[in-house]
Formats: sequence, structure tokens, C-alpha cells
Amino acid sequence: MTRSLAILTLLADAAGEPLGLADIARGIGAAKSSTSNLCQALEEGEMISRTPRGYVLGRRNVELGGAYIAQFNQMREFYAFCETAPLLSHEVVQIAMLQGTDAVYLARHEGRAPMRLTASIGSRYPAAPTAVGNALLTTLGDAEIIDRFRGAQHFPQLTERSVRTVPALLAKIKAARERGYAIDDNEVHPGIYGLAVPLPPWMSGDQPLAMGTSLMASAATPDFVAAIVAELRDGVRRLTNPLYRAALASG
Repeated sequence: MTRSLAILTLLADAAGEPLGLADIARGIGAAKSSTSNLCQALEEGEMISRTPRGYVLGRRNVELGGAYIAQFNQMREFYAFCETAPLLSHEVVQIAMLQGTDAVYLARHEGRAPMRLTASIGSRYPAAPTAVGNALLTTLGDAEIIDRFRGAQHFPQLTERSVRTVPALLAKIKAARERGYAIDDNEVHPGIYGLAVPLPPWMSGDQPLAMGTSLMASAATPDFVAAIVAELRDGVRRLTNPLYRAALASG
């Protein structure tokens, strides 16, 4: 079974390029004779298909992938991911969506040292100063952001560091796009440092989401931030529809 999975992984990594029997055998570290038997069994199950140039994935993978996608619950998997993440399991982690100029919180993992100041499920916070709000805004064009944020009411001064103007917000969003994650550096609560990344929609027509965490600002060293961001990105990979990832890769 392990070698069968290894064959499927090899063919998936080949991105549609057929692989010959010798290449597969070398890739899984097995003799050609036993590899041939494995390929024959996988071919009979329509998991792989033989072409004149070699083997490729078979149509049965599409059926299984569709069944997986149909039963996948993004929020349930979010909590499962947070429970097992080495660092994020200890932190407050949230998922939010954008409504107008607000971030609405949909899920929250408490961590082992809950922060009472951070948003709970159902809370609305202004998107301009928050990390999840900024991550969500990276999915919009600058013209849309300018149109939405007309008026001082969209820039509440939660702390002395809260963003105050549209140009300053656009600069923050530009920086977030370039680095691949958004930051709230004491803009919502003094002493709290937020990090967030965009989470693509699961199905066509769904709204984009963002996943973020709130840290004590005193703990937000460059090394710790880098490690937290790496785990957030791992979470995005786990929670993103594999068909969406495939479309991005092919695009």
C-alpha cells in the first residue's frame, strides 16, 4: 500500500507528464518486476492509466477527489489544524470574512492562554487596523479599497498607532501583498501584535477569508513571527480546495 501511494504521488508531482516503468521503479526504490505488478493493480482500479509514453493518473482520482471535496468542512478542519500546530496550538487563532469595511469573525481557536481582548466569534472589527482585515483587503484592488473607505468613520482610532487615512491604508496593504502576510502592530489593542494571511474561498462563489493570530507584542520577535507565519501558511495549504491550488499552479 505504501508503494502504491508513492506511485500516485510520483505521478501527481509529474504534473501530467507520463512516467515510464523504469522511472517509477527508480522513484519508489523498487524492482521493475514488483513495480510492474503494482502498476497493473492500480491500472485495473483506474487509479493510473497507461499511455504510449508511460503512466499518468487515472480518472478514478477525480471521483475520489470530488467525494473528498464534497465532505470537507473548512471550519472543522481549521480547529483540527490548530489543535496539532506546534506553535499556533498555544495561540489565539481566528478566521474572518470581509463585510464592507469590517472584518467579521467566524471561528476562533482559544490556544492555551486565551486573550480576552481579542475578537470572539460573531464580532465585527474595523478592517483598516486589524491584521485579518488587511489580509482580506489584499484580495481587493486599490480602486475598490479607495471607494469603500471614503470617510473618517472607517478609521476608528483604537490606539495611537491605528491607521488614519486611505493613503496610509493603501501603503499597509501594498506592504502586506509584497511580504505575503498582514500585520497589526499595536493598532487594535496596545501590547497585541496580529498576523494574518488570506485564505482562498473553498468553492466558486464563496467569499475569501483570512486566518490570523494575536500574539503578545513582547513575544513578536522576528524569528517567532517567521515561524508563526510559516504555520499560518501551512494552515492555508491544509484548508484550501486542492482544485483551487491546481488552478493557481496551472495559471
